[in-house]
Amino acid sequence: MLSKSFGGVVIGIKAFLVEIELDVSTGLPGFQIVGLPEASVKESRERVKTAIKNCGFKFPDQKITANLAPADIKKEGTGLDLPIALSILCASRTVPEERINRYILCGELSLDGAIRKAKGILPMALMARERGFSGIICPKENGKEAGVVEGIDIIAVEHLSQVVGFLKGELNIDPIKVEPASLFKNNAAFELDFKDVIGQEHAKRALEVAAAGGHNCLMIGPPGSGKTMLARRLPSILPPLTFEEALETTAIYSVSGLLSEDNPLIVKRPFCAPHHTISDAGIIGGGTYPRPGQVSLSHNGVLFLDELPEFRRNVLESLRQPLEDGFVTISRASMTLKFPSRFTLVAAQNPCPCGYLGHEEKTCSCTPAQIHRYQTKVSGPLLDRIDIHIQVPAVPYKNLGRKGEGESSRVIRERVTKARAIQEERFKRIGIFSNSQMSIKEIKKFCTLTRETASFLEKVCEKLGLSARAYHRILKISRTIADLEGKKDISTSHIGEAVQYRGLDRNQPF
Repeated sequence: MLSKSFGGVVIGIKAFLVEIELDVSTGLPGFQIVGLPEASVKESRERVKTAIKNCGFKFPDQKITANLAPADIKKEGTGLDLPIALSILCASRTVPEERINRYILCGELSLDGAIRKAKGILPMALMARERGFSGIICPKENGKEAGVVEGIDIIAVEHLSQVVGFLKGELNIDPIKVEPASLFKNNAAFELDFKDVIGQEHAKRALEVAAAGGHNCLMIGPPGSGKTMLARRLPSILPPLTFEEALETTAIYSVSGLLSEDNPLIVKRPFCAPHHTISDAGIIGGGTYPRPGQVSLSHNGVLFLDELPEFRRNVLESLRQPLEDGFVTISRASMTLKFPSRFTLVAAQNPCPCGYLGHEEKTCSCTPAQIHRYQTKVSGPLLDRIDIHIQVPAVPYKNLGRKGEGESSRVIRERVTKARAIQEERFKRIGIFSNSQMSIKEIKKFCTLTRETASFLEKVCEKLGLSARAYHRILKISRTIADLEGKKDISTSHIGEAVQYRGLDRNQPF
């Protein structure tokens, strides 16, 4: 007796259809799963058998063979428990096959038949819609997560007996509907705001430019100067996520098991701040079955690296590809996966090991050798990928109790959003999204200078001894500053401000 049901497995951040072909035949009682199942899938035999019996259904006392097709893809995870169980119940004529084949089934079974939360439900729901299924039957805890996908029925269940009753037509379960617009509206407010930051107008302006052009930024200053406070407020001035960006980001969090039932859709740009003891696999992603790392969890958002020189050298060097390409490639013997990782890097560091080099009131206790060793921990190729580096001095004590508020994040975000809209229109036929992504070819096309401005930039480069790399970075930043002002042409004032954001190129003593 043969039956079929449909489930799925997630590889990377994409779901793949798995057809469960199950045969119940005469012979010695046994239960075998074939089709490259990993340990967690093989163990489902005992979970499924016990759950079926404890729900009051009859488990066939015959030879059972379950084939997971296609057989050349490794299956791992516990989400195949539910489709395997229903294939057995379908083979024993407990549920009708014509009903079961309309849905993608996903969920882990407990021994009493309860259906537990699973990872990667959002990619599963997207796959169900692409494949033309009527809907997806998933754990109740994942219902809202899958509900953001329109065009299919999301049947959220808590117990195996509920699924059987629904498929037999004895139980009516209303599909879950989620309005993405309401999620965006209800979660639009930010707890952190730039108006709370006292002073540091130069740093706030630099972060506004970084947000407007997607530029990576390095802040150098003594302890307590507000570097972390500024970085944590950067997402509040970035343009709002589009629905497509939200789905892409949510899929990454879904396969990582980091979504909560109350927040089924990531509607704010993510902010990740890993500790400096993180491994290269933690930052990039990896494992036997690769999972997204911090660079992917920061996709469409901000990755903040505090105390940059304290990160291990191999961890920092692994950031080169995602910063350059916008994705991470992880290769294993049996597979090669790509995870998206288009983020804004914000880094912070002290000017020296003790942190007080150049401080107006406190004396640095470091030797020249210690300072040199500390400042050269970050390689040139990585610094080459950071457009903006600025000094964040300590705030004088007399200013800490100053009354009044600075400019709010909402006002700054409006300017940033307008500048990003200009860039989207400019680059819509090129396939890039911001000024920071411009190559030499785009810089020559979109950063043309008047004779007067070109002469000014030439004098600046000669006087400060700037490299060709710094020259192109200054043009990118100048283009962003002009966009913030809504100007078509780059002026000398834009060049002058951009030069102030290249402190390391000017050998500025931090």
